[in-house]
Amino acid sequence: MKRVFITGGSGGIGAAIVRAFAKEGCQVVFTYNKNLSSAEALAEETGAAALAMDLENTENIRATVEKAAELLGGIDILVNCAGISQIMLFTDLSDNDIARMVQINLTSVMTVTQTVAPYMIRNHSGRIINIGSMWGKTGASCEVHYSATKAALEGFTKALAKELGPSGITVNCIEPGVIATPMNAMLDEETVRELIDATPLMRLGAPSDVADAVLFLASDKASFITGQILGVDGGFAI
Repeated sequence: MKRVFITGGSGGIGAAIVRAFAKEGCQVVFTYNKNLSSAEALAEETGAAALAMDLENTENIRATVEKAAELLGGIDILVNCAGISQIMLFTDLSDNDIARMVQINLTSVMTVTQTVAPYMIRNHSGRIINIGSMWGKTGASCEVHYSATKAALEGFTKALAKELGPSGITVNCIEPGVIATPMNAMLDEETVRELIDATPLMRLGAPSDVADAVLFLASDKASFITGQILGVDGGFAI
C-alpha cells in the first residue's frame, strides 16, 4: 500500500488528488491551512488524515512532515499542491506581497521536499510531483509574482530530478490550465469565456483531470519519466 503525503489537500485540485489516491487504496495524509471544516469533511469522506500546516513557518512545516511520516510509517509519494494566487499590478505589489508569494509557492515546497527526501532516499524509491501552473510557462499579466514562483518550480523540478535520480526517485511537475476550482470562481463570466476561447479543447479543466495525471506520474507506468513538465491545460500553453 503506497503512503502518500499531499500538501494543500483541502482545495479544489488538492481534494481531487486526495480522493484519487484514497480510491486507489493508498494511505493518505494531507495538509490544510485554515479551512478546517472542508478538511474534516474530506478526511471523513476518504479515510485520509488531515494535518494543519503553516506554509509561512519553516519549523511548523518540518514538524508537520515528520508527523505525516509517523502516521504513514514513511512516505512513498509526495504531491506539492499547496499554493496561493494574487491578481495585482506589478507596480502595486508590496514587499510583503512578493515575499509571501515566494515563501508559500516556492520556499515552502523546497522545505517540504527537503524534509521528505531522506525517507525516499533510504528506500531507494519515491515519487515527487509538484503542481505548478501554465502561467509559469507563458506568464500572466497582473500575476507577475505568481508566474515567477511557478516558473521557478520548473527549474526546481528538473534540477532535483537529476540529483535524486540515482536514488530511484522521480521528480515531475504538472502545470494545470484554467481549472474549475474555488480559486478561479472569482473570475467574471467574460474572463472565463475568453480563457475558454483561448483553450483548444474549448472547456475549463476539472480537478479530476489534474488528479488523473498525478496518479499516472505516481504509478509504476511512469517509472522512467522524470524531470518533466506536463501541461494539463487543454492545449492553452501550446
